[in-house]
Amino acid sequence: MKKIFSLLVVLFVASYAFTANAQLRFGLKGGVNISTVHFSDVRENWNPNNVTGFHIGPMIEATVPLLGLGFDAALLYTQKGMEPQGVEIGDTKIGDDAIKIDYIDVPIHLRWKIDLPLIKPYLATGPYFGFRLSKDKVWSVLEDQIKAKTFGMGWDFGAGVELFNHLQVGFNYGLGLTDNYKLGKKEGGKNRGWMISAAIMF
Repeated sequence: MKKIFSLLVVLFVASYAFTANAQLRFGLKGGVNISTVHFSDVRENWNPNNVTGFHIGPMIEATVPLLGLGFDAALLYTQKGMEPQGVEIGDTKIGDDAIKIDYIDVPIHLRWKIDLPLIKPYLATGPYFGFRLSKDKVWSVLEDQIKAKTFGMGWDFGAGVELFNHLQVGFNYGLGLTDNYKLGKKEGGKNRGWMISAAIMF
């Protein structure tokens, strides 16, 4: 947690200094999540499928004119999870119902935008921080064995385009860096998945 706090402080100070010479815009972002969970402790019949959710929330963007360098940050209500597809642990079969966990995600991305007349392509990458909102018990049949953790973080890789200076359409892949689930006394299970987004900038 100390390392995470230090990273947040550095990012805050850097963004404050950066925005002094940058153009600042606000917007509303939303879209679709296609996510699953990767378990490092692979077990027999443990192969969860993707599950579809959504995300929505406000965002902010700062860009240095001419250079196209900048950053964006957002506060997103988002759903992530997996579809077990008959997963078995020991003699217990979990079932096929999709599992969705609600989070508040805070992505902070470095961004490079190419300033073309009508269409502005961009690349983005950076960390995200996730805070669980829904209950921690994932499967009632295994409520004492598998639980969702309160906090997690990962790294995003994304790209997209901006149209007519106001509409942004993009996608990113989120790679979980910390465990989002706890299996008994063991840590395990990192969120991974794609986000397809549209944003209106003001």
